[in-house]
Amino acid sequence: MADLLSASYIGGVTSLLRYARLDSRTLISVTGPDWRAFLQGLLTQDVETLAAGDLRFAALLTPQGRLMFDLFVLGEADGALLDVAAARCEAIITRLSMYRLRAKVEIAADERAVSALWNGAGPGFAMDPRLPALGGRGYGAAPPADAAEADEAAYDAHRLSLGVPGPADWGEEKTYPIEANFDLLNGIDFRKGCFVGQETTSRMKRRGQIKTRMLPITFDGPPPAPGAEVLAGELRAGEVLSGGDGRAMASMRLDRIDGAALTVDGRVVRVERPAWFEA
Repeated sequence: MADLLSASYIGGVTSLLRYARLDSRTLISVTGPDWRAFLQGLLTQDVETLAAGDLRFAALLTPQGRLMFDLFVLGEADGALLDVAAARCEAIITRLSMYRLRAKVEIAADERAVSALWNGAGPGFAMDPRLPALGGRGYGAAPPADAAEADEAAYDAHRLSLGVPGPADWGEEKTYPIEANFDLLNGIDFRKGCFVGQETTSRMKRRGQIKTRMLPITFDGPPPAPGAEVLAGELRAGEVLSGGDGRAMASMRLDRIDGAALTVDGRVVRVERPAWFEA
C-alpha cells in the first residue's frame, strides 16, 4: 500500500498524527478467476487496471443511476477487498450475489478491521483516493506508535472540515452520485465501459447542468435537524443532511446560493465551497 508522509505540516504548525478505528465500516472479499470482470461491469470505478495495493473510491448504483452503496476497492494479489458500510454489509453481499450469475467469483465477509490515519500516515495505510488531506485507510493495519488514538466521531469531524460528504448524507437510493460529488472526489471513471446506472450518470455529466450538490454549511451553535430546509429568502435552497456543532453537510440548489442570505429555522447559515470543489 502507498505510504504517506509521517507528519503533516500545515500553516507552520505540525498537526498531531491521529488514528481511529472505523467500526461503521467492514470488508467484503471478492475473489475467483472472474473477479475483475465481475466488478468492472457493476461499479462506477475502473478495476481492470487495479493493481495489488491500489485503493479506489466507487459506488454501486441502481439501474436508474441512484446511489445504492458507496465503497472503496482495494486490489489484492488474488482479488479485491470492498470497504463498505457495516450496517449494509449483508445487503451488499446479497446484491452482488444477484449479479454473479455464472461468473466464477467468491463473495464473503472479511474480518479485518477498517481504520483511518490522518495528519500523516504510516506503513499499511493506503491514501484515501477521494482527497489526500483525508489521510489514509487501513485494513487490519496497526496504528503507528506515535499516533494519538481518536474515535470515529473525530474522523468524521475531520472529513466534514474538508467539506467531504459521507454515508450519512446519501439516504437510501434517493441521491445521484454526482449530487454527492462522486465525480469530483474520484468516485466515477467516465472513460471505462458500462456499469450499472451508467447511462443516467454519464448523461448528467455530459449535459453539465447539475442543479444540486452537497456542500458544507456553517452556523453558530448546534446543528439543525436533518431534513431542515435551507431558505434563500422565501425560496427553498437546500436541505440539511448531517453534521455537528457549527458545521453540517447540506444538499444545496446551486442556482440559489450565490450572494443569497441563507437561513435555517431562522438562523443565519453560510455555504462553503471547498478548494477541491469545481461545480
